[in-house]
Amino acid sequence: MKYPEALKKGDTIYVTAPSSGVPASLHGVLQQAVEKVQTRGFHVRVGETAWQQQKAASADRFQRAEELMMALADPEIQVVMPPWGGERIVDILPLLEWEWLRELPPTWILGYSDTSTLAFAYTMMTGTASAHGTNLFDLAAPIWDDVTKKWERALKAPQGEAIYQHSSSHYQSSWKKAFEQPGSGFVLDTQTSWKHLEGANTDELSGRLLGGCLNTLPRLVGTPLDRVQEWRSEKVIWYLESTGMDAAEIHRSLWQLQQAGWLDNAAGLLVGRPEGYNDTEGFTMEDSLKELFGGRLPVWYNADIGHMPPQWTFINGAFANLRFDRGQAEMTMRKS
Repeated sequence: MKYPEALKKGDTIYVTAPSSGVPASLHGVLQQAVEKVQTRGFHVRVGETAWQQQKAASADRFQRAEELMMALADPEIQVVMPPWGGERIVDILPLLEWEWLRELPPTWILGYSDTSTLAFAYTMMTGTASAHGTNLFDLAAPIWDDVTKKWERALKAPQGEAIYQHSSSHYQSSWKKAFEQPGSGFVLDTQTSWKHLEGANTDELSGRLLGGCLNTLPRLVGTPLDRVQEWRSEKVIWYLESTGMDAAEIHRSLWQLQQAGWLDNAAGLLVGRPEGYNDTEGFTMEDSLKELFGGRLPVWYNADIGHMPPQWTFINGAFANLRFDRGQAEMTMRKS
């Protein structure tokens, strides 16, 4: 596993939109996020795609791919950080010159939602670690909560040094209040309680981290980007989260990953709080998890991952030790 160099003050973060860009009505929030990150001592450059959006994408697939490739090849850029996710990052994946990227010095990719599709593929195809965590847009908040702000520590930590994260005390139950004043930060209004599928009060997991958005990662199954079988020698802790999926769709997506063999050598599964979720005729996400994994795989759900913030920063490929204790969790992660 290759790791990009540890982030430091004075480094450059490049904002490109390989999936969705930001519409004109929210340009002020994007600029606010850029300025906030600059106060942390980083240079921020913003690509053309970040400022535009039409037909569910920032630009045509060729422009999006070209701008991303430019950023990943530029030795003056240390982090690629999209403004947020979107719907159509799959369009550009066949256009990326993976063998060429594999030979370049590694660059951090950080984000979640559709960005996780790119980050996961980047790790699979180049052997380079990538980061799943906050997107740039959420960093417009005047104050970053203790969980969200760990993205900086995760990227700054030298290889081999412990990166510690603890579960949140509260999470945001809905985006409605946050969008009443875009850029004002999360409304953390509900007590966090991670749950163990078997009802255990305590548990521990160890393994390498892999994961992302359940809406999008199953689309990679069976494509040239599906190289999960190359990880069979590793015990993997999978982390997954979803948005706008009901229990039946979550079930089908997890079933697909299971049948494709992605979870064959799993050490455990972490499932984020599902955003925009509904049961399906009395069938729940918990029912799905029990049918697929009950008694066979340690599963923790309602975790700090994804679309119901705040969320941990996971590094794909990093080694992690996790402890679960009565609804709370802690993780020690190392780039090793």
